[in-house]
Amino acid sequence: MRTSFDFSPFYRSSVGFDRVFDLLENATRVQAIDNWPPYDIARTGDDTYRITMAVAGFAQDELEISAQPNLLVVSAERSDQANGEYLHRGTATRSFTRRFELADHVKVMGATLVNGLLAIELQRELPEALKPRRIAISTFPAAGTRQITEDKKAA
Repeated sequence: MRTSFDFSPFYRSSVGFDRVFDLLENATRVQAIDNWPPYDIARTGDDTYRITMAVAGFAQDELEISAQPNLLVVSAERSDQANGEYLHRGTATRSFTRRFELADHVKVMGATLVNGLLAIELQRELPEALKPRRIAISTFPAAGTRQITEDKKAA
């Protein structure tokens, strides 16, 4: 059973929430569950994260990482080389594409491939305009307040 929500009434009464509604629509879509390759997501600091993927058997030149606005795509294309006749093939050699939705202002800082583990470092960088700022409190009334009280006395 699939439930579909219509967010069009919200578009008429809100400004700037398009991305939120798009995320809600994407969350309701049924996607094929593919747990390969396995991965971990770890928080390494207040604003830093690490995605670690098990990509054993893939060379560095077979992996591709691309960062788009609010999306990280990791893909691999394996060049199929037959090195003899296999009696059993237990290592995964299929190509894959894995997508990760990123929050606003999250940037990819770098990636390393060590012992078959691909580690992607992420960091959230808030612009200065979005960071909380401290407002100084003065004992003198604000300039606009003095003008209003003088106008009331004149009337």
